[in-house]
Amino acid sequence: MKKSRVAVVGATGMVGQRLLVLLENHPYFDVVKLAASKNSAGKKYGELMQNKWKIDNKMPEFTKNMIVEDAMEVEAVSKDIDMIFCAVNLDKKELVALEEAYAKQEVVVVSNNSANRMKADVPMIIPEINAHHLEIVDVQRKRLGTKKGFIVVKPNCSIQSYVPVFAALKEFGIKEASICTYQAISGSGKTFEEWPEMVGNIIPYIGGEEEKSEIEPLKIFGHIEDGEIKLDDKMKFSAQCIRVPVLDGHLACVSFNLEKNPGKDVLIEKIKNFKSEITDLPLAPKEFLHYYEENDRPQPILDRDNEKGMQITVGRLREDNLFDYKFVGLSHNTLRGAAGGAVLTAELIKKLGYLD
Repeated sequence: MKKSRVAVVGATGMVGQRLLVLLENHPYFDVVKLAASKNSAGKKYGELMQNKWKIDNKMPEFTKNMIVEDAMEVEAVSKDIDMIFCAVNLDKKELVALEEAYAKQEVVVVSNNSANRMKADVPMIIPEINAHHLEIVDVQRKRLGTKKGFIVVKPNCSIQSYVPVFAALKEFGIKEASICTYQAISGSGKTFEEWPEMVGNIIPYIGGEEEKSEIEPLKIFGHIEDGEIKLDDKMKFSAQCIRVPVLDGHLACVSFNLEKNPGKDVLIEKIKNFKSEITDLPLAPKEFLHYYEENDRPQPILDRDNEKGMQITVGRLREDNLFDYKFVGLSHNTLRGAAGGAVLTAELIKKLGYLD
């Protein structure tokens, strides 16, 4: 397989750093360009990031002498590029314009940003669940006036700790769910050194998270009709999102009702036996969902790194006094929920021929 030439736009942030680590020596992709804000442009990446590297993995050697380009110079960054990974921090209107500008340069855009997520012709993908939503790409290309370029997004990091469980149980009809997510500080792009106020503290609000947590699952489980992805209107979600003093790993406590109740044992077996067809991609976990029988699992520090941080772990599924059932789910927010999810989606796009 011929490798595709890719750029990381937003290479200086935490998600950008994760992307570079995951893309080092990747069998499908060669990172040939890095882009960031105008203030970073023109500098060698290694020198620029000397005191800004935030994650435990070492900075990839191949990046150190690369000259960072200005992300706003869309035509220049797009030249001789097949795909960009976009993880820049801009307001919604600016992001929509920027990502569409790259797509119109006939570049495939894999976005970590939320700006385009709810557009009806933009697929929002968890590869193991709704890869078929990529079929909407032809509609989007007509809107953008492109032959190859389009935008695909990955969903919010917090929903990945519970939506895959609902995918395993979907045949029984998810009616409604009450969700509380306990979210790691790396979800804000920060470390404890940068955010000392989080040490020993909890903040019961994360801007925009609750709205995303309630509506994005409806798109994941939606269907394509009349040239758009229609939201699933049979489910209702209520979410609270809380920042907790954990570095990595979003944990969700979920109570839910079913249209058909097959019993606890059947539900647990469905989770344990849930199979995905997306197993032959480089970053795809061999076991997408793992159910723990122990009462004190999953835990971020023990379980977030399973399968290179790409596995969803689940435990404590049991009857509930107000709802039918409840469970605890966990995902690695900067791997499965951000950079890893983006790379896996890009691998899927590559394998399906969208970069040809």
